[in-house]
Amino acid sequence: MMLSDIEIAQKAELKPITEIGASIGIPAEDLENYGPYKAKVSLKLTRELENKPMGHLILVTAISPTPAGEGKTTTTVGLGQALAQLGKKAMICLREPSLGPCMGIKGGAAGGGYSQVVPMEDINLHFTGDLHAITAANNLLAAMVDNHIQQGNALGIDPRRVVWKRVEDMNDRVLRHIVVGLGGHANGVPREDGFDITVASEVMAILCLADSIRDMKERFARIIVGYTYDNKPVTAGDIHAQGAMAALMKDALKPNLVQTLEHVPAFIHGGPFANIAHGCNSVLATRTALHLADYVVTEAGFGADLGAEKFLDIKCRFAGLKPDAAVLVATIRALKMNGGKAKNELTESDPEAVKRGLPNLLRHISNLKKYGLPIVVALNMFPSDTAEEKKVIEDACAEAGVPVAESTVFTDGGRGGLDLGRKVLAAVDKGSAYKPLYDLSLSLKEKIETIAKEIYGAGTVQYDSAAEKELKHIEDMGFGNVPVCIAKTPASFSDDPAKLGAPSGFTLHVREVKISAGAGFVVVLTGKVMTMPGLPKHPAAERIDVDDEGHITGLF
Repeated sequence: MMLSDIEIAQKAELKPITEIGASIGIPAEDLENYGPYKAKVSLKLTRELENKPMGHLILVTAISPTPAGEGKTTTTVGLGQALAQLGKKAMICLREPSLGPCMGIKGGAAGGGYSQVVPMEDINLHFTGDLHAITAANNLLAAMVDNHIQQGNALGIDPRRVVWKRVEDMNDRVLRHIVVGLGGHANGVPREDGFDITVASEVMAILCLADSIRDMKERFARIIVGYTYDNKPVTAGDIHAQGAMAALMKDALKPNLVQTLEHVPAFIHGGPFANIAHGCNSVLATRTALHLADYVVTEAGFGADLGAEKFLDIKCRFAGLKPDAAVLVATIRALKMNGGKAKNELTESDPEAVKRGLPNLLRHISNLKKYGLPIVVALNMFPSDTAEEKKVIEDACAEAGVPVAESTVFTDGGRGGLDLGRKVLAAVDKGSAYKPLYDLSLSLKEKIETIAKEIYGAGTVQYDSAAEKELKHIEDMGFGNVPVCIAKTPASFSDDPAKLGAPSGFTLHVREVKISAGAGFVVVLTGKVMTMPGLPKHPAAERIDVDDEGHITGLF
């Protein structure tokens, strides 16, 4: 009988977190323990490491996700374990899971099988409280904005133009559009409002880009919370909220240290979604890991068109990082879905369906090459995969000049990623010519259209009139020279989740844009993507339970 992910994790023998820290040179006094198996790393250590040499950075990304699953986080963990088995000093950097998808449709986000980070239950639930701190800091600012309006509104904020939403770390569609301030004068000024999910908050983006408490506080001060009646921006600094927000976030800024099932050290810190935010773990965690290890394996959310693009155009640009190689995770099952097969038909061998789905893989390969990165395709294997189907992928990748490695890290842990590890090391040795896709001197429209055409394959970009007007307003305010962060469905290169494969020549629809002045980028919302997801008909929460001894079941 095959064990579930949580059963595997619960049977694991973990090492004390001080021992894990010592294995990469972190003194016990620089660890702030949250029980025996997880800890935060002191900001003092992150500062002391700044002038030390940096190791090699390996990005794990994937083809466009399907309901069949691609196993990107599992591959990330498995590759880190494989590199350790090959005698390399390796670390892993992942994002923190959100309670929303954990309780919704996606389930946990700590890897799977024998390539997991542990303690899995803690990581998937409250962990070290970072997301709760983000929620509190975000909502403190929201409360202070409404309080300022109530207490005389000295800054002249137009209640109709408050753009700072409240957040919570749960999928709750009924909170997308609400009215606040009802019930008379004592309860505030009535206005339309709404909630985003915590991971979509600009506070999360700032956490993941800040390199110190001072930097975080300065970024908080630049957050635009609304506009005056004459269209002038009002910031968190104008409200005098940045100090209290930073006080709530001072511990959240410290990277979280855990371990894999094979005791490879892992930082799990920060968790913006890639479909509605920039999809990468924190700069502070990644840079600290690079100072501690010779090889750091990190992931970017969803497919390469979303997560990898933002990792390479936003995070690496801001942090001065130069990735050495990219691993593109693919599965035969997902390519068959892109080739028109239904989810219940994926166990049937169908090389022709794989061929029909290949354009999705090849588009992602072509896109990554535009950044100057050496690429390895990790073929995440399932029991129903056949040699004929695998050969279709190997032949196509050989023609594209990209090596393919079979990966069985789900069932075999690091041992199942040794071939992948060797090919990644060879790719790193080739050297990277990394460069961002676009120059910051381009106009905002030119940046959007560069991504839409070069990465998504769009023919044109269509802007709603309000979005077009706001783009001009953002440039007039002096924010024209920042990157763009496009919110889009992860299921397709286009903004239509039904268009699988590699659609081209379509129109990308931009319906809304907004400036995240503290994070330092412009958010561009396309299609029907929501910044507050909803729960499915049968959410994962229905299967989760805990007994009298505190033993959790049903968590992935």
